[in-house]
Amino acid sequence: MRPVLHYIHDPLCGWCYAVAPLVAALVERAPNLEVRLHGGGLFENRRLDEAMVRHVRANDARIAALSGQPFGAAYRHGLLERGDTLLDSPAASAAILAVEAVAPHRALVMLEAIQRAHYREGRRVVDAAVLTELAEAQGLAPAAFTRALAAARGRVWPHIAATRRRMVQLGASGFPTLVLEQDGDTRVLDHGRYYGRPAAFAQAVVAPACGC
Repeated sequence: MRPVLHYIHDPLCGWCYAVAPLVAALVERAPNLEVRLHGGGLFENRRLDEAMVRHVRANDARIAALSGQPFGAAYRHGLLERGDTLLDSPAASAAILAVEAVAPHRALVMLEAIQRAHYREGRRVVDAAVLTELAEAQGLAPAAFTRALAAARGRVWPHIAATRRRMVQLGASGFPTLVLEQDGDTRVLDHGRYYGRPAAFAQAVVAPACGC
């Protein structure tokens, strides 16, 4: 039976952006690994007021220092400074569910595309037009994605509720939470000390499983 990585995340969570290279390294190191995405709904129609922007900038500085992940000028001096910027996790999560329905193997790639578009390119990833462009860039037909997105909007809140129940069961307090399910055992992965060291994280996870 294939090992499964349960990735509890939010598309607009900065620390999930920080952990993205760790997840990518693990997937590369363990190609047999199945990744299941669980979106948690961090923000709902949240506008970026001044207090929120200060909080986000402080977090971003810590994330950049620890993980080395870049934050683009269009994000730092564009998206964060616009008075109409909206953070809406269900909108982004619905797009991931839509890709999962059309091309399941591209769901993680869609999450990564949303993160890049938001944090590096300063794009409004709550807008359907932007999400459709990101899906099309992965080779998905716009019409098929649009239909899947419409259906996913009706499923996104039950999905978020299920994720939150899973977090309670695991005793998880926030995003990201990485859980490895293998050979009937489930363990929460200690990823925090590996920010900026994706290869070391992959080795730490894979080595116990293979005995190497």
